[in-house]
Order: sequence, then C-alpha cells, then structure tokens
Amino acid sequence: MDDQPLEPARPRPRSRHIYLLPNLLTTANMFAGFYAILAAANGHFVAACVAVLVAAVFDGLDGRVARLTGTTSEFGVQYDSLSDLLSFGVAPALVMYHWALAQLALDGAVWAKVGWGAAFLYVACAALRLARYNVQAGSTDKRWFIGLASPASAGTLIAVVWFFTGLGFEGDALRWVALAVTVTCALLMVSRIRFFSFRGWPGERVPFWFLLLVLAVFVALLIDTATVIFVVAVAYVLSGPVGWLWLRRRAAGGAA
Repeated sequence: MDDQPLEPARPRPRSRHIYLLPNLLTTANMFAGFYAILAAANGHFVAACVAVLVAAVFDGLDGRVARLTGTTSEFGVQYDSLSDLLSFGVAPALVMYHWALAQLALDGAVWAKVGWGAAFLYVACAALRLARYNVQAGSTDKRWFIGLASPASAGTLIAVVWFFTGLGFEGDALRWVALAVTVTCALLMVSRIRFFSFRGWPGERVPFWFLLLVLAVFVALLIDTATVIFVVAVAYVLSGPVGWLWLRRRAAGGAA
C-alpha cells in the first residue's frame, strides 16, 4: 500500500456562542452609561457617577475577556466603540450638564447656550477621540495614549461631581469650575499630548512598587472612594500636560 501524505487536520470550527460573553460585558457597559443618564436627569448625581465608574469596569473587562477566550472580532470592536461613546461621551457630559452646566442660565440666556454647547463639545470630542483611536490602533506605541482616553476623561468629570457633591456643594456654586473642567477634558481628548497607558511594561510585567501602589489605592478606595478617585483623576490628567511641558523644555535646552 503506497504511503500517502496525511492531510493537515482541519481546525475545529469555533463555537459562535462564546462570542456572547464579551458582547454581554459590552452591553453591561452600555446599560451602566444609560442608567447614569437617567439618574442624572432625576438629580441622583452620586448614583450617576457610580454608574459611569461601573461602565469603566465593564469596558476594561470585555476586551480582556475577548482576548483571553480568542473571541475578538471587528464587530466587537465597533460595538465597544459605540458603547464607549454612550458611557464615556454622552453620559458624563449629561451628568455634568444636569449638575452644573445647566445652571449657567442663571447668568443669562447666552451663558445657558454656552452650558449646553460645552456639553456637546465634550460629546463631539469623545467621538473624535474614539474614531482616531480605532484608526490608529496597532500603529502607535502601546505605552501611550495620544490624547486623553475617553474613560479617563469621563472619570475626571464624574470625580469632580462626586467629590464636591460629597462635600455638600451644589452645582450652581461650581458652574464655572464645571465649565472649565468640561472644556479642558474635551480638548485634551483630541490633543496630541501623550498620556501613559499602563500597558507597555517590558515583558508584560510590572514593577513591584507598582503592585504596592495599586494595593494602596484599593485600600484607600474602601476608605473614601470619592476623594481617591478625584485625586487619581486630577493627577492623571495633569500628568499629560506636565510631561509635554517637560519634554518641550528639555528639547529647548538641548537645542540651546
């Protein structure tokens, strides 16, 4: 009997049902963002902030689960982007609008338009940020985000609302602060400033001190969640412009 070459074994067809898990997590992300909008419209601002935070947790899980289970797909990428636009674009903008930006109407009809215009600017910049991220995915240094990531930007907005609400401040007293924060975060999302992504450690390992820092943050979150989120968000947002200024000064010094 002649020896015949063995045909390579055909890979087993992947079960379509496994794709359900990451898409369910993405849907949970969207649901949390939608709930945040409803909560803010009804004046439940702390609940709205918590919902945006929960959306960020699900946003981090869906991509990791898809990669671990080998169920990444173009559909999942697009679905995740649409969910992110709702949870980290529309939701934080409306939370900030109902909390403080709408109160700019106290300063006149023109400022009322500035209030909702700032909220729309934030949504538009979040959409542009997500679109640019999708286009540049895989072609940029994974250690850095070009522009402030939309979840981090949303976290900054809800951190401001949550922190000052916990201190007993009403939105009308901080409407100008809210306007400045909203516009600043919107412009940072579409800027070329780099922000550290925490994804570029050599060999996918992190230093021991970083693990200790994460543990300390978790313990602090249990003690005073709103304050810790506020401090971390402000520090991270400032890290981008400060690093950009430092690099420019270093470059100018080298040229001189």
